Amino acid sequence: MKKTTDQKAAAYRLPETTTPENLEMKLMNNLGTILTFGDRILAAGYFYDPNGRSYYGAVYRFTTEDHTCEGDIKLVSVSDETFIDNGHAMAWAMNKAN
Repeated sequence: MKKTTDQKAAAYRLPETTTPENLEMKLMNNLGTILTFGDRILAAGYFYDPNGRSYYGAVYRFTTEDHTCEGDIKLVSVSDETFIDNGHAMAWAMNKAN
């Protein structure tokens, strides 16, 4: 059964709405990273999985004209699959953002 974005966000403890600054603070302490990509924030996060594919990708979108670290963002998508590293997870997010 395919999980919804809300279900995946809950499993990975991703906030539905936040700011880039808060998202980065949450992810950076757990092997995650973010990139600003136009009007989107791309994220690669880590969530332990014994199969070794512990990284996921996520895409957020700015909801206001404020595209600084304090602008409001909303979760748009979370990867269905998991990846072997954060580079592959970020590549998924970049592809999804196009």
